[in-house]
Amino acid sequence: MLKRGFDVLLSALGLIVSLPVWAVIALAIKLQDNGPVFYRQQRVGKDGRLFMGLKFRSMVFDADKRWGAVPAKENDPRITKVGKLLRATAMDELPQLWNILRGDMSFVGPRPEWIELVKQFRREIPCFDLRHKVKPGLTGLAQVYGHSEISRRHKLRYDLLYARRQSFWMDIRLVLLSFAVTFAGRWEVREGKAPRRRPLLRAKKAIARSVWAAQTSLPKGASELPPSL
Repeated sequence: MLKRGFDVLLSALGLIVSLPVWAVIALAIKLQDNGPVFYRQQRVGKDGRLFMGLKFRSMVFDADKRWGAVPAKENDPRITKVGKLLRATAMDELPQLWNILRGDMSFVGPRPEWIELVKQFRREIPCFDLRHKVKPGLTGLAQVYGHSEISRRHKLRYDLLYARRQSFWMDIRLVLLSFAVTFAGRWEVREGKAPRRRPLLRAKKAIARSVWAAQTSLPKGASELPPSL
């Protein structure tokens, strides 16, 4: 209840305060290529429930049809000039405040993935759906303490750690760190974005415990995580 109350209050406030920013971003996107302002994509939420994720468009129009289900990478030719700035500051994620207000997402949790990518990851990682035991988030451990191109298996480690150790105060810390990263424009950097303070130096052991817990809860026939995880 505390987490949901925090999500509702902060997302409603964020939507109201950021409205002028929405107008500026919408104008910039239209002036860039006269394409659609918003990008809608089916994402996978808690317990595998599907919802329509909403973002400001940061890639060329019809990128999914032209390139298929491919994660963004460094110097990605699909990303527009306006999109590059939006992604560096995470301003492309602003419309997901609406998803949070609706209850599709939380402020903190594993990032919701595109359904087509989830199908691919399920084939590659038998325990991938364990990350869907918690509500997806706008930001999370992998986003703040990882970098933009860490492997899916590495991100899953962070997701399992959060699912195991989540707390309201951890959420507050990650939200504050995310604001700092946004103001610094460091969301697209290729190394960790936030300083690794002492509590997070113990994260490796916590991740190992999370992986062990995941192994014990896997269905029959999938008794262990991939060795490379």
